[in-house]
Amino acid sequence: MEEIRIEASIENVDRLISILDEKLERQDCPFKAQMQLDVAVEEIFGNICHYAYKSKGEVCIQLSITEDMAQICFIDSGIPFNPLNIEELDVVEVAKSEKLGGLGIIMVKESMDDCFYEYKDNKNYLTITKRLL
Repeated sequence: MEEIRIEASIENVDRLISILDEKLERQDCPFKAQMQLDVAVEEIFGNICHYAYKSKGEVCIQLSITEDMAQICFIDSGIPFNPLNIEELDVVEVAKSEKLGGLGIIMVKESMDDCFYEYKDNKNYLTITKRLL
């Protein structure tokens, strides 16, 4: 497992995606799975950047990538929040409204094989898992 510590700043999302893509490509990850992981990482990291901290903070990303599975855990010490507990939204209604919040986590939950959240030791742990075969 590799651990990346990065400032929770939206400017770092491209760097994080580049690191992820390099590791996925080494495992010959299918293009569709890579794109789904990229979108999920961008959504989760972006939400941490925008909402977890009142000022600057750090995110620890643990990557475990094999030829058949990718598991990514986001760890932050920001405000406790389980995005997986958000009520299921009516996508059509949300799209019609001016407020578009909540759609990203729906995409993450739908495209990943498993999503798990826990809050322990004053930290948020959000883990996503995607089968690559």
